[in-house]
Amino acid sequence: MRQLFTLPRGLRWAPVAALALGACSPKATSVVTTPAPSSAAPAVAAAPTPPPAGPAFEIPVEYYTLPNGLKVVLSPDHTAPTATVAAYYGVGFRTEPRNRTGFAHLFEHLMFQGSQNLGKNEFIGLIQKNGGALNGSTRFDFTNYFEVVPAHKLETILWAEADRMRGLAITQTNLTNQQGVVKNEVRVNVLNQPYGGFPWIDMPMKANKNWNNAHNFYGDMSDLDAANLADTKSFFKTYYAPNNAVLAVVGDFDPAEAKAWVQKYYAAIPSAPQPPKPDIAEPRQEQEQRFSKDDKLATKPALAFGYHMPERNTPEYYAMIMLDQILLQGNDSRLYQALVQKRGYTDNVSGGINYLGNQFNYNGPMLWMGDLVFDPAVQADSVVRVLDREIDRLARTGIDQPTLDLALVKIRSAFYDQVSGSDNFGRADLLAAFALFDNDPSRINRLEGEFRKVTPELMQKTIREYLRPTNRTIITVNPLAKS
Repeated sequence: MRQLFTLPRGLRWAPVAALALGACSPKATSVVTTPAPSSAAPAVAAAPTPPPAGPAFEIPVEYYTLPNGLKVVLSPDHTAPTATVAAYYGVGFRTEPRNRTGFAHLFEHLMFQGSQNLGKNEFIGLIQKNGGALNGSTRFDFTNYFEVVPAHKLETILWAEADRMRGLAITQTNLTNQQGVVKNEVRVNVLNQPYGGFPWIDMPMKANKNWNNAHNFYGDMSDLDAANLADTKSFFKTYYAPNNAVLAVVGDFDPAEAKAWVQKYYAAIPSAPQPPKPDIAEPRQEQEQRFSKDDKLATKPALAFGYHMPERNTPEYYAMIMLDQILLQGNDSRLYQALVQKRGYTDNVSGGINYLGNQFNYNGPMLWMGDLVFDPAVQADSVVRVLDREIDRLARTGIDQPTLDLALVKIRSAFYDQVSGSDNFGRADLLAAFALFDNDPSRINRLEGEFRKVTPELMQKTIREYLRPTNRTIITVNPLAKS
């Protein structure tokens, strides 16, 4: 993916920095809320009193659909004189055709190669010369493109993004060039890196059974070579149609003016018939799975664990996000305290829900994952025993209300930080995802209420069903390089 612009990292609520499938590492920890303790003694976090559930900050949301099927979300924010445009297309790794692994990612590269009125690299130059920044990424269930520009350039960027949707410059020269670029990404960022693809590529391939969720989404070299011009044109016509897209506009603009520009530049783009959505369901996992891989470039062993998540938007889903906060997020988390502070097995443990995005911008089976590189003197089974011990302790003793309150404070802190950021991408991402997957971007204003419904009893139910060892996959890395 294009690594043109880097967003702040370390907050799993917002997307990691445009993923870039290797151009930047997707291994960002979810929420960093507590500074590292100044000594080796375990830090004891006092559970703060959660704020009352009174009037909350309301994000303005205007949502409508053009006759051609394009979903449009407008959210004014006059804090800073900038505007963010985000185009989300409902095609990602899970949708790409068989025998064309990596095609969704390959096609994302092609979107920067020119369009009807903009030549090769002119789109990038247009944004940068006007003081803006941009990027694109491919995820499990969508491909997105976004631009952040001075507010007075909003119309220009809406026109430019519409020009790509209307007609991409699809040529054999561009295709051949970008096939080489993507293959080089695989070599540089995965094949020739220690822990390359671990665990963000490895875990979905091992933990899942459905091909749509389990294939190598970076793309096999032979499949990338096999992509032809006819495939590319068909892919664009089908999946980059307005009736498979969301356009989110956030920032310092007048809604009436923005609506007029959207009508002017997007309304005439024709829609296209959409193929049936693939069946991406995963069977219930009944036995623990364990795998290992040799890494000729790694100098220390590593371990990753993955548990299948509850179905999105269920009560257990929100409880699992709370459990992620308690077990894995921040230096006050149970696993950080147990593995780093108490035993010194590692200097860090990271992870979260959806390594290629955040807890909300996906629409299918997902994994709660964690990973760490650990001391060679430590056995992998010792790490697993600590994981089991911390989960069992929660299951035995329960989770009291003060612990839930602390998790909610951390979630709220991350949320408000993201939706009020100066670049507004965190807000645009949630609005676009909720429009694309739920036809309801106003969900952004109801999230806190869903977390407040989580009870200690629901947490226990979720632990028993989703954090059982038989719902788990473990991958270990055997280091073959000399330290």
